[in-house]
Amino acid sequence: MQDRMMKEANKKRQQDIRDDTDKLFQLASELKTAVDKSNENLLSLDVVRKADEVEKLAHKVKDKMKDAIGPPQKDPLQKTLPGPYPR
Repeated sequence: MQDRMMKEANKKRQQDIRDDTDKLFQLASELKTAVDKSNENLLSLDVVRKADEVEKLAHKVKDKMKDAIGPPQKDPLQKTLPGPYPR
């Protein structure tokens, strides 16, 4: 039961990350367009606000990526590389 709840929570977290990443991409594209329209002598307040919004959302996505629920899942495709000295 608890295992199923952890899987559901991680599934929702993953969907939230996808949604936020899509929004982050949209905001970054809007920021690029706004910067392209500005010149070297003028940077609008809107550009600064949009950059701040991108930064906040990027931190939010990063934090969600760190907040996995439950023990780490083994990835069958992930291989560990040997260290410089055998153990």
